[in-house]
Formats: sequence, C-alpha cells, structure tokens
Amino acid sequence: MNGTPKYCAYTADETWHDDEFGDIQVSYSNRAKRLKLRIEADKLILVLPADVGKMSALRFINQTRERIRAVQKRVKTRAVGVIDQEHPLQTLSFTTSISATTERKVIHYRLAEKTLHIEVPADIDITAPDTQVRLKKGIEHFLRLEAKRLLPPRLEFLANKWGFEYKDVKIQSSHGRWGSCSSKGNINLSMFILLLTPELADSVMLHELCHTKEMNHGPRFWALMEKVTEGRAKELRLKINKYPCGL
Repeated sequence: MNGTPKYCAYTADETWHDDEFGDIQVSYSNRAKRLKLRIEADKLILVLPADVGKMSALRFINQTRERIRAVQKRVKTRAVGVIDQEHPLQTLSFTTSISATTERKVIHYRLAEKTLHIEVPADIDITAPDTQVRLKKGIEHFLRLEAKRLLPPRLEFLANKWGFEYKDVKIQSSHGRWGSCSSKGNINLSMFILLLTPELADSVMLHELCHTKEMNHGPRFWALMEKVTEGRAKELRLKINKYPCGL
C-alpha cells in the first residue's frame, strides 16, 4: 500500500487516530525485535523496534485490519460490566465490597480477609463511566499484587507435577491475551487470570507450560494439552473464551 494508509493520521505526540479502532498509542523500543500490537476495546497499543518507520507500522495496521476488527469486537463484548454494590467482582482471591460514605472524599481501598473493601464518596455516581474507570484502575492494582503472589508458585507447582521446565515467569497487565511463552522458556501471565475459575486458571498456565516443549499449536501441542488436562483441553478452551481478559 502506497501513500497515506486508509483511516490513519499521524500526530506529533506519537498518537495516531484511527476512525475505526480509536487511538493508536505508539512507543519505540531498542530492545524490541519485531512490531508488537496490543488490542483493547477503544484503542491499539503499538511497540515498535527503533528501525521500523511510521508508514510501515500504519501499513501493518491496514493489512491486518480485518483480524484487528475481530479481536477488538471480542474484547468489547467480553469486557467486565459495571462494578457496584449490586454487581461485585469475584476473583480467585477476593470479592469486591463497595459502600458509599460521607467520610471519604476520594475512593478508598482495603484488602482484608478475601474482600476488597471499597469506600466511595457518597456524592459520586458509582455507575458513571469516569468513576468506573477510576474504580477499575484501583481494583487492577490489587489484582496485580495478588497475581504476583499467587500465580508464580502455582505455575511452579504445575510444572513440577507434569515435568515441565521454564526459565522465568512475569506477571503482566495484558488485555485479551492470557499468557505467552518465549522460545527461551520465559512465561508471561496476565494478572486477569485471577478472573477465571481455579481449573481454568490452571488450564491457562498449563497451556503456556506446554509451549516450553511445543512452540506452535500443532497436533503434538494439543496432544500434550490433552494429557495434562486429562482429555479436557477443548472443553476448557471453550469455557475460557467466555471470560473477559480485562476489566
């Protein structure tokens, strides 16, 4: 594709706007070996190697537009809805409990005994979009802390149980992707795994552990997944697809 790509317009602050996908936030990395794209409900996040030009990046967006459109649609439909007093968020390690109080001027959080107590100023509309954004950012803080506490030891347990070896594990805040495994055996896990049930969380981690032996999704990979999930790989995969990977 030559010339200016369809829909996209570059702005000086390193944010492009796309009429279909929303903002495209761009950052450059000397460590990145290839273009990386994260698809969220209302924006795209691009990480570019230093030698990749703007036109090449925009061309990539247009060439993969159909796939991005499909993924963004799934992200939007799978996002967690409003979190309030009547609709608490249940995670693997805590449940939210929200109350309105005149004693608070800002949203206050306290995690104790498997409950994330959230106090919201009485004059704030909890269901308002801007309040929900602030509320979910606060909840994500505790999700990240709990994920770092719970997921690495569980991954180690599963690896020992099934005879896998991996080099390192990191907890990330990636949306739309539960995990990944590099060719060097480094595993990344999304903190949003805590939104799954225990068996589905294990299935995600087993999926990445299987990639330490089979990097693709070929027949040998799925045979390995069938073994470690006791013949339930397809069933568990379908169940995971019903959960949001993000708030």
